[in-house]
Amino acid sequence: MENQGTPKLLVIDDDRKLAGLIRDYLTPMGYEVEMRHTGPDGLAEAVEGNYQAVILDVMLPGMDGFGVLRELRKKSDVPVLMLTALGEEADRIVGLEIGADDYLPKTFSSRELLARLRAVTRRTRIREDAGAVRELVAGPLRLCEETHTVILDDAPVDLTALEFAILAALLKSKGRVKTREILIEEVSARRFDVFDRSIDVHVSSLRRKLGDDAKSPRFIRTIRGVGYSLTEPEAPNHSLS
Repeated sequence: MENQGTPKLLVIDDDRKLAGLIRDYLTPMGYEVEMRHTGPDGLAEAVEGNYQAVILDVMLPGMDGFGVLRELRKKSDVPVLMLTALGEEADRIVGLEIGADDYLPKTFSSRELLARLRAVTRRTRIREDAGAVRELVAGPLRLCEETHTVILDDAPVDLTALEFAILAALLKSKGRVKTREILIEEVSARRFDVFDRSIDVHVSSLRRKLGDDAKSPRFIRTIRGVGYSLTEPEAPNHSLS
C-alpha cells in the first residue's frame, strides 16, 4: 500500500478555520489530513476512507458528533478523538460511552493534540505491523492483537479501540492488579488525574460487552481504591463421582 508509513487522519469540524489550523499543524509532523465539515459528509468519509484516527467535533450541521460516532461504530473501530467546545463532563461521558477513545476541549494546545493523536495512531500501527499472530487467553476469552479481534465463548465481541487496548493490557498482566494510573498511562496519552473517572466508563462498557457483572465478576475484578485485575474464570467441576 502506498504511504503505508504515513498516518492518515480525518478532521470533521464545521469550523473551517480550526480544521485548517489542525491540518497545517499536523501535516509537517508527518500526518496526511483530510477535512469534512458536516456530519453526513464526515461519516461517509470516515467509513469509506482508510484512516488511522478521526478528530470529531460534537457540534456539526446535518448530524451531530454523537450521531456520527454511533453510526461509525456500527462499521468501524477507527480511533476517535472528540472535540468539545467547553470540555463539558456530560459531553465527555456521552462520547466515551458510545465509543470515543479520547476527548479534548477546543482550548487544547497543539502539543496536547499531537500527544493524544500519537497515542491512538501508535495503537493502530502496533496492530497492523504485528509480525505474528499473538493470542491472549483467559478461559473462553481470546484476544488477537494482529487481527484486532476478541472472541468470547466462540462468538466475536465488538470493542472500540480503547476498550480493546484496556482488555489487552489487563490480559497481559492476568492475575495481577493493574492500577488505574498505570492502566491509563498504557492506553492513553492523557495525563492521569486522580479525579478523572473516564477510565471507569470504558471499563464499565467493556464489562457490559463481556457479559461481566461487577458485583460477581467472571473476568474483570475491581480492587477498591487501587484499580483492576483480570482473572482466569474458574473451570467447571468435572470430577467423576
